[in-house]
Amino acid sequence: MKPLVSTIIPVFNRPAMLREAVASVLSQTWRPVEIVIVDDASTDDTPKVIAALAAQHPEVRSIRKANGGPGLAREAGRLEAQGDFIQYLDSDDLLMPRKFALQIEAFENEPECGVAYGRTRYRNAAGEEIECTWKEANQIQKTIFPSFLVARWWETSTPLYRKAVCDAAGPWMALRLEEDWEYDCRVGALGTRLAFVDEVVAEHRDHDDGRLSRGSGADPARLRDRAAAHELIASHARRAGVPIESPEFQRFGREVFHLGRQCGAADLTAESKRLVSLARSISPSADVRIYQLAARVFGWRHAGRAAAWMDRR
Repeated sequence: MKPLVSTIIPVFNRPAMLREAVASVLSQTWRPVEIVIVDDASTDDTPKVIAALAAQHPEVRSIRKANGGPGLAREAGRLEAQGDFIQYLDSDDLLMPRKFALQIEAFENEPECGVAYGRTRYRNAAGEEIECTWKEANQIQKTIFPSFLVARWWETSTPLYRKAVCDAAGPWMALRLEEDWEYDCRVGALGTRLAFVDEVVAEHRDHDDGRLSRGSGADPARLRDRAAAHELIASHARRAGVPIESPEFQRFGREVFHLGRQCGAADLTAESKRLVSLARSISPSADVRIYQLAARVFGWRHAGRAAAWMDRR
């Protein structure tokens, strides 16, 4: 029998786009498939839409859980999935019809690989195809590290994972921001090899509905999650054996230093101390050492706000 592909779709208050996401899975040329929708405590018509989809399509089943964000929702779906391969799909994105067929063929051609991926197409809120300019997207790599230290250059919908890789990576973290970057870096720490498909396999759509990726950069809750993610990513990169002197790790260290200053300005002293210390362990440059000394003398909040003022000049 052909292997089953399980698609996990977390959703919160997004009924119309959820229908489209589910339709993109049902349009796959590959069979068999199953779809596990995880309702993250929606408060609108989303539960009714989920019930209708499950009644109309035997491939669809659902679970409802207390609101905990996308990471915990994906984890709840992962534990329910029965497939040999795992597809994570955000409710506002789409899969191309031949995605599963192309990526499973890539697995067959490269059986040592644990993740298969392809190119991602980007659209703006008006539905127009656009170039991704906010990160170095659609790279061709054989491993996740070291390039993932610079940016997560695919979207959640892009890769297809062997279930064994997801099991080895372990559970998704209870983060609401950068939880996907941290998860894939954990996959990278396993030494997972990547198989590439030179076709568009997924579509990432911008829209005017609420997105967790949007929000104030000074929001303490967002900064806490980003701080936790960055600390974990650094540990995953070290576990993967990425040389600390590599350009990618050094660039990541500068980002950690900047984030540490932001945490200080937001009065997140513990996070700021840890991140600045981490940045210094990656790159003990003079400005990091001076900042750390100034923060200890004048206070982490004052140092962070002074740095933010300097950055705006």
